[in-house]
Amino acid sequence: MKLANDKVTSLKKAVTSFVRNGCHLSIGGFTINRNPMAAVYEIIRQNITGLHLYVHSNGQGVDELIGAGCVAKIEIAYGGSGKFAATCIRFKKAVQEGTIQVEDYSNYQMTLRFLAGAMGVPFLPTRSSLGTDIIAKWGFPAAMRCAEEKLPDQKLIVMDNPFNGWSGADKVVLVPAITPDVTFIHVQKADRRGNCRMQGLTFADVEQAKAARHLVVTCEELVDDDALRKNSEQNQIPFIHVDAVVHIPYGAYPTACYNHYDYDPVYLKAYAIAAKNDRLFKAYLDSHILTLADQQGLLDLVGSERIERIKADPRTGYAADLDRR
Repeated sequence: MKLANDKVTSLKKAVTSFVRNGCHLSIGGFTINRNPMAAVYEIIRQNITGLHLYVHSNGQGVDELIGAGCVAKIEIAYGGSGKFAATCIRFKKAVQEGTIQVEDYSNYQMTLRFLAGAMGVPFLPTRSSLGTDIIAKWGFPAAMRCAEEKLPDQKLIVMDNPFNGWSGADKVVLVPAITPDVTFIHVQKADRRGNCRMQGLTFADVEQAKAARHLVVTCEELVDDDALRKNSEQNQIPFIHVDAVVHIPYGAYPTACYNHYDYDPVYLKAYAIAAKNDRLFKAYLDSHILTLADQQGLLDLVGSERIERIKADPRTGYAADLDRR
């Protein structure tokens, strides 16, 4: 019998329940670390389009969503997949061809924007980006801002420091809060109610999770309540923020999940080659996403030998002797 507070569900149902064409979506992770890739692939399979995407400094997840035609607008600090793509390839192509609209902020500003959303305040102040073109160059025109209820009227506001007695800054930048319709993050451990524990760097995932109207968590391990009561100070997200929990081992693959597996350099190198060519990229989408039922299908496709090669060394949390070339 399923308990009333049991939030475990399938990924397909979670995506169907919370992601709509044109919705405001946020995904966690950083470059090629702990991207919620299984969720990204399910969104692509369901052919969801017109997304307004928010990320901090994401890589593989951003590039595949954009390459698959799911994204219309993005607000971002940085998009890249390490040495495999200093700038995300399909992202770059979409920007150059004008098929998506982009508004950029600094890394710190994006963190503050998610934090403001999590705090329930409309903005937070910073000095980040003063003296840069982030202030001057806006990606979204005023007419679009007026037409879309979920967008702030302005990208940011530069104002005089109201506390004249403090001489540390003459000007401050106000950055607007982000409150996505839904956020997807991938974590190492979650229980059935939605309490979550991330290991290693958390990036901006905690702020992204708490800022969202709905939160879907995919996890490597689905554990009993008692498991997360031990050393509870290591838990970052309490169940009150979570709408759905999906147990998907290797749910971040081909990106890394600290203490479980490393990123797959063979996959990411091959992806970078395919992403540079429209014909090859379409073939990649068909063979690695659209014709597969789920994340297990992808793991079966790449083979157990590759998966074994990227398993984390329990001593370091990363794969030992992995050829990263």
